[in-house]
Amino acid sequence: MLLEKKIPLSYIFNKVKYEMLLVALIGLATYYITLAYRSVIPDMPIAIPAFIGTAISVLLSFKLNQSYDRWWEARKVWGAIVNDSRSLVLQLQMFLAEGNKESIRRISFRHIAWLYSLTQSLRKLPNMENLEEFLSAEDMEAIKKHNNKPLALMQLNAKELADLKNKNQMDSFSLIQINNTLVEFSNHMGKCERIKNTVFPTTYRKFLHWTIYLFTVTLSISLRDIESYFELPLLLAISSAFFLLERSATHMQDPFDNKPTDTPMTTISRNIEINLKQLLGEKDIPKPITSSDFYSL
Repeated sequence: MLLEKKIPLSYIFNKVKYEMLLVALIGLATYYITLAYRSVIPDMPIAIPAFIGTAISVLLSFKLNQSYDRWWEARKVWGAIVNDSRSLVLQLQMFLAEGNKESIRRISFRHIAWLYSLTQSLRKLPNMENLEEFLSAEDMEAIKKHNNKPLALMQLNAKELADLKNKNQMDSFSLIQINNTLVEFSNHMGKCERIKNTVFPTTYRKFLHWTIYLFTVTLSISLRDIESYFELPLLLAISSAFFLLERSATHMQDPFDNKPTDTPMTTISRNIEINLKQLLGEKDIPKPITSSDFYSL
């Protein structure tokens, strides 16, 4: 997630460098073609590129709104995961009978593993990486055969809770309360998977992208009486604003793609890990993830 720090110009430039190169080539080609064929190519009223620019603004506004909605929904889901994770440990400590400290610790550590595994899965990264820190060898072996590792971890916790109930370590009401929390985790995971697997219409993005190039051509023809040393920077400045907004919207529409604009799932997972380990009275507490860069992981 982008932080309130100075974003490097190199990062901004790299997002639109190829588009700017193409705009420069289009601007130069259009300028010299209109000069060479001035008698053939009629004057183009400035109202035409102004109309196209207005249409682009409307389309960009819609895409930005929809992309931000997806990004904000993802952030709200992970905010809910924070709250429910704390509630899970508190419920375990409150509802389980005395003498089940090790079971509470085991379930809590599986949940921490679930957080990191879900983060890796959503980012299409190896989703069993570094889980041995939180899981036993038996648990690691049990989840290997599952395609959905986070779901497998939830199943292990559900089985252990059912076993505790059968051993009369909690009453039915307590099991229902904890089960409601587990259901919420399943819902949160499903929402993340829905956002991840629902593709923003590609045709909309391509149509908007090429409309900006059309705007560049029409604007260049309208400004053909202006010297090229002034026209070209003007084209680059105006089109770069459109392309940067379009690229920003494209990045926000996929909040789990391991980019600077992503939901900071790794940072959130580490903060949850710290909270849960402190609730459990653990001594080995990791430090929060701090970023010296302009974004958090």
